[in-house]
Amino acid sequence: MKKKIFIFLSFIIVQTTVNAQKGINFFKSYEAGGKLITCIDSSAKNVFYNNIFPNQPNTSFNYLPEVANLSVQIYFRKTDSIQRYRYTILVDDKTIVLNNAINKAELTDIKTAPDELFSFTTIGTFPIQGKVITILVYDSEKPLNVDKSVFYGKAIPKAKIKNFAKHFVTGQGFSSSNTPNPKQETSLIFTEKDNKLTVVKDKSDIDYLYKISIRDQQTDKIVFESTTWEYSGYIENHQYLPYVDVDKSVFKNSGDYEIVIQPFLKWNTPLKEIEKYTARYILSVNLEENFFSTKQLITSGILFSLIAGAITGGLAVYLKNKQIKRKVAAEARQKEFAQLQLNSVRSQLNPHFLFNALAGIQNLMNKNEIDNANRYLTKFARLTRNVLNSEELISLTEEKTLLDDYLQMEQLRFGFQYKISASAGLDTENIEIPAMLLQPFVENAVKHGIAEKGNNGEIAVVFEQESANLILKITDNGNGFDARKTYDGLGLSLSKNRISLLSTIYKDTPFILNIQSDKNGTAITITLTQWI
Repeated sequence: MKKKIFIFLSFIIVQTTVNAQKGINFFKSYEAGGKLITCIDSSAKNVFYNNIFPNQPNTSFNYLPEVANLSVQIYFRKTDSIQRYRYTILVDDKTIVLNNAINKAELTDIKTAPDELFSFTTIGTFPIQGKVITILVYDSEKPLNVDKSVFYGKAIPKAKIKNFAKHFVTGQGFSSSNTPNPKQETSLIFTEKDNKLTVVKDKSDIDYLYKISIRDQQTDKIVFESTTWEYSGYIENHQYLPYVDVDKSVFKNSGDYEIVIQPFLKWNTPLKEIEKYTARYILSVNLEENFFSTKQLITSGILFSLIAGAITGGLAVYLKNKQIKRKVAAEARQKEFAQLQLNSVRSQLNPHFLFNALAGIQNLMNKNEIDNANRYLTKFARLTRNVLNSEELISLTEEKTLLDDYLQMEQLRFGFQYKISASAGLDTENIEIPAMLLQPFVENAVKHGIAEKGNNGEIAVVFEQESANLILKITDNGNGFDARKTYDGLGLSLSKNRISLLSTIYKDTPFILNIQSDKNGTAITITLTQWI
């Protein structure tokens, strides 16, 4: 820790000297995430720097409400391969620097110990008030590991709840009733048929910044918290609005519950200052079933008091039912938690895929293959719509279309051959599987299996039925890998985690993943047991 502080102070001293020579009044320096250090106006007071969020692990958010100008430096250790690093700078989503390499001639060295050498250089000085500056830094040999730093000079807007949606069971399935633009105090009645509440907030470019919590005002305890927003089903002005589902079981008793939405930052200001960023709503909840449950208990009590023998039997039934309810509730909570984790995994897979696809377009453009890049973009447009579709389950036919688009797109870059087939009699129109289940494995087969084989590369995807099991196979003739080892690749790791979570959710039909690989190629088999 002392060493880290010493290094940081060294940066401050050197940067202060450099800025003084330039006549710039910078003094305060802060970590800014990744390999970035920022210097700001000496008069700035409130600085909220290097905020990291669970749903955006590689994003550092720096809120600078009182800063007029900032200078950003990038630094390296002596062990870093500086020539491989690139950075991109955006101001209010407009690119001003794209994939710049580091000019080693402009680097300044700092020696913090006999064997510890750091080098840094300024990559930009910017006016920040009323603007958002985004800087992306990555190693060109590891393009998936992108560090994103956001410098936010605008006022963070206070969130607004657009809608409360109460979901309930009908004879035809599930339905909902909506409360658009709710007031600061809103009343809701939950019946026995209701199963959850959906809270819909306004859309912003920094949704990941906000967390939602629900506090029971009677017990003064937080009964629900979330930093993960879903996007599907609620559209306004052709945009999907962020929402969070809250299970009805959160509301244990009738009464008032406070819903709080505020930025999830490392605050260093008084609570009254934080309030200007915080949206608060009071939800008055009436649980109708409580009345009926009490009435039933009273009636049962009278009957049990008249028949002594029934008391023993009734007590045994009551205890058994209570045990069953506890078990069901525990399983429901476990399933709900697994679903939240599954949504988080998929929210990471989508940008992982999109970044890889954009890297492919950039690769074709860098090689001046404009026609192929245009065809790639055409495939990419439809593929993007399918990938961002929030449906959890899609048919095998839809999965085949998605894989066709992706593989045809990658053929433009690598020239391999592929085939997607289904066994005779398999109803691909009506059999559904989790969306984006196969694409990450197919992507690994392309990128790490047959990319270097060119026209000699081969990929086969097969859908088969074995009794009541659905078998999904992906094979390639690449160089293979050691399936027993753990690799740094994000896609394969997330996909394994997702299959594990799917087995938790679909306990009666577990998912089984088998990977076999040698120098002649790789075969991946996913078995959906008792699925058909």
